[in-house]
Amino acid sequence: MNPTAAQPKVKTGTPPMLIAAQIARFLVGVIFIFSGLIKLNDPVGTQIKFEEYFEVFAQDVPFLHDFFMALVPFTLAMSVLFCAAEIILGVALLVSYKPKLTSWLLFFLITFFTFLTFYSAYFNRVTDCGCFGDAIKLKPWTSFGKDVFLMILILFIIGHRNRIRPRKTGWVITLTTILTLGLGIYAISFLPPLDLLPYAVGKSIPAQMKPSEPLRYKYVMEKEGKTQEFDQYPTDQSYKFKEMLLVNENAKPKITDYRVWNDEGDFTQQTFEGNKLFIIVKNIKDIDAGSLPAIRSLVEQLNGSSIKPYILTSTSDDEIKAFRKEFQLDNVPYYKADATVLKTIMRSNPGTWLLKDGVVRGKWHYNSTPDAEEVKSLVN
Repeated sequence: MNPTAAQPKVKTGTPPMLIAAQIARFLVGVIFIFSGLIKLNDPVGTQIKFEEYFEVFAQDVPFLHDFFMALVPFTLAMSVLFCAAEIILGVALLVSYKPKLTSWLLFFLITFFTFLTFYSAYFNRVTDCGCFGDAIKLKPWTSFGKDVFLMILILFIIGHRNRIRPRKTGWVITLTTILTLGLGIYAISFLPPLDLLPYAVGKSIPAQMKPSEPLRYKYVMEKEGKTQEFDQYPTDQSYKFKEMLLVNENAKPKITDYRVWNDEGDFTQQTFEGNKLFIIVKNIKDIDAGSLPAIRSLVEQLNGSSIKPYILTSTSDDEIKAFRKEFQLDNVPYYKADATVLKTIMRSNPGTWLLKDGVVRGKWHYNSTPDAEEVKSLVN
């Protein structure tokens, strides 16, 4: 008799639950890294979102008004830290660095984000949560659904965290921390490395103010209790109109709120004519006064050229007039624009923005104000 014949067979292969845990780990890690990188590329944009949330919470929860408004000055630091945390924890999950601690920290982070997206969706208060910055725009309920999906995956990872073997990858986390914080500081100091905004260099402002193709709609009508959709408005008057749905959503204008004016009237179309250098002054309170001499020097060097400098601001007339006098920019005419538009155009205060026939040719943080030769070379 063969002595080995009675021995039981040993099962080989990877257990299905381990495979599922590894897939969940990979998905969560990649999504968090992507989300964090997109937002850390533009931390000022994320700061604006935090400010919007805190202002909404201050209105909706009056007895905590002062608490939420006290957080507003710290929103830029919060932006960098939260975005960096997404990347660091995503990397830690992928390289199996302290999986128990990492998975629980991810759970607390996704709980915070899920609360924000639920609040946005349910109360319709902040219609764009900024989950993926300006790269991917999600509707509120879609953002909430995404966070619920991530929470389920993270809870699954927590339940199977003992299946993930810890690895000595602390050096990877240290390097990731240094690089992510460096990216955030660079983006704050010299504008986002990857400009995903509609006012980026190379973009045509007037073209983006129009639909990319004719907008198409479906008409939802009701008759005898039944709902029906039509590509054309029905001539049958027995139908009752319910709603109109846009079919080609992506064809909508990318820019809908750009307008420039002064006391004499609208100046929007004139901004698309010829070469214009706009000095963006979002407000006087937070302006970096030390950068104004370089901007004034640039204006003086452009004197007599085809490039006409203008100040674009959302401040009051008295404030901007005092500003021009203080920094010897009296000869530079000023125009008004919406504060939100200026925040979108320029992530620094002040900053310079160059247009040629409505196309963006240059965009500079106050830490990198160009000289006249560089500006002239971009419009020739």
